[in-house]
Order: sequence, then structure tokens, then C-alpha cells
Amino acid sequence: MEILRIVLLLIVGLGILNVWLLRFNKNTTYRGGSAGNMKEEFKAYGLPEKLVYAVGFIKCTLAIMLLAGIWIEELVMPAAIGMGIMMLGAIAMHIKIGDTFRQTLPALSLLVICGMIAWL
Repeated sequence: MEILRIVLLLIVGLGILNVWLLRFNKNTTYRGGSAGNMKEEFKAYGLPEKLVYAVGFIKCTLAIMLLAGIWIEELVMPAAIGMGIMMLGAIAMHIKIGDTFRQTLPALSLLVICGMIAWL
């Protein structure tokens, strides 16, 4: 079970850091609407540009907490719950603008994984 927990922490933590630090300005098939980068995605959701940076800071902080949770158990539960809440928000935004299931799948997958992390 410990190995599964670590793998799940790595999937969420590194996955979020990848999206927000390495793919921030890159087009992917998972972006909301027809957005080509993160700023355009938030614009498609009808959200202000300043919110991009606030959400990014929160998600990256929670991702780092999940990764640190490999060694510091006390960080795992609040980080998993916080990230789960962020994923619920992401799913709501995808639904709001009528995105496809494929576009919503990463947020839905991470929500499920955060639930598994909290349960373990």
C-alpha cells in the first residue's frame, strides 16, 4: 500500500507541476474551449487573468505539499483535500463552457486520485 500511495502522490504532484510550469504556454488537447495556453483557457472560462496566477500558485503549492508528503505524512491529507477541491472547480469550468469529456478527463482523473490518496 505504501508504494501505491507514493505512486499516486507522484502522479498528482508531478502532473500538476508539469501542467503549470512546463506546459503553461503550450497548446494541448485538454485545454478548455479552444484555448492554446493557460491564459486563454481562463479567458474561455470567463475568469480574470489575475486568477490564473492565484490558481497556479495554489495548485503548485498543493502539488509540492503532496510530493513532500512522501516524507512528511501530515501534509498529505490537507493537500489531497485541497487539490480535490481545485479539481472540482476545474471540472465545473469545463462543464460551464461545454467542453468534451476528453478535455475534462484530466481534472476528473486527478479528483479520483486525490480521493484515493485521502482514503489511503
